[in-house]
Amino acid sequence: MSIRTAMITGPAPASRDGVSDYAERLAGALGGTGVEVTAVPVRPPAPGRWLAATVDTAETVRRLRPDVVHVQFAPSAYRFSALPGLLPRLLPPGTPVVTTVHEYGWWSAPDWLPGAVWRPLELLRLWDRETALLVPASHTVVVTNPEHGTRVRQRTGRRPTLIPLAPNVDPTGVPRADARRRLGVDEGDFLLVFFGFVHPVKGVRYLLEALPALRAIRPDVRLAVAGGFTSQALPEDEARAFRRELEALAARCGVADAVSFTGYLPAPEVSALLAAADGVVLPFTAGVSARSGALLAALAHGVPTAVTVPDEPDPRLRDGENVATIRGRRDAAAIAVALRRLIGDPALRERLAAGGRSLAAAHTWPAVARAHRDLYARVLADA
Repeated sequence: MSIRTAMITGPAPASRDGVSDYAERLAGALGGTGVEVTAVPVRPPAPGRWLAATVDTAETVRRLRPDVVHVQFAPSAYRFSALPGLLPRLLPPGTPVVTTVHEYGWWSAPDWLPGAVWRPLELLRLWDRETALLVPASHTVVVTNPEHGTRVRQRTGRRPTLIPLAPNVDPTGVPRADARRRLGVDEGDFLLVFFGFVHPVKGVRYLLEALPALRAIRPDVRLAVAGGFTSQALPEDEARAFRRELEALAARCGVADAVSFTGYLPAPEVSALLAAADGVVLPFTAGVSARSGALLAALAHGVPTAVTVPDEPDPRLRDGENVATIRGRRDAAAIAVALRRLIGDPALRERLAAGGRSLAAAHTWPAVARAHRDLYARVLADA
């Protein structure tokens, strides 16, 4: 029997929002499992009119009469409005709601309310500081990583369901030599790639500052910064200004001729770029964990990858085994040290490629889709 699911997302297209991209990929993967998905974006009729958008979304769901409503939630996906969190109360009583929290543990609305006020409301499941009624009123809460699961349990006493992420770009099987020839990369060049939305917290400016030290020892090092600048977190005007800032920084560092900013690329083109790469660099200012779809994409393509380390390191990421760690955030010198190690040690690159593929093999879209199908079936059985 087919399960009909209404997938609720923010208004941004997949090219500008990681949560929308995830929802689109999940819907595609679910298509072969007996789950019929209808995408329902919460789209304000005018800027800031999130209550009207939430009411309209509830009306759409009522007309669709799905078996399950699945909300994909991150504050940035709804431009930091708490109003979409009212959705469970606007649906017919008994409607099974599942919520996946893609970000959790750092935001509250309103942000001036002290934590001591939130605590009893959350324990009694009356209100959640980040998702309003979504976490308290959902039949099941899904998390994509253990860290978010711990925070949900600590705040609400609920035991969420863990369904890990999968790569946000799957390998297309383009041979490395063909990919490099197509992209105009000389065989002797050492191609580094940053992949993902380009935002100040991704640490690209520090990567640019590290390039002169790398090119001093290997002049053929090149860097491709692959990803869109405009996103839910960085509106278009700010995105254009940030791109100009990075281009000017590359010129000041004397590496403008070695850096290309590709802008947003379709998934097949990203896959070809990763196939051509000698290394991927993710110098995020908050650190990197296996909940990064960009990291999983790099590892699935077998590209040796250097990452910064978060305050709470991810035990799945092991230096010298499946990643090369950058021992400093917002630190161009630390990036240069890690990349010199990567560039100068072919055996390390081979080891990281194999270890990365092994880690990524546990994160596939068919597995994610099966886990969701089974979850929906359990929710309907309980309901």
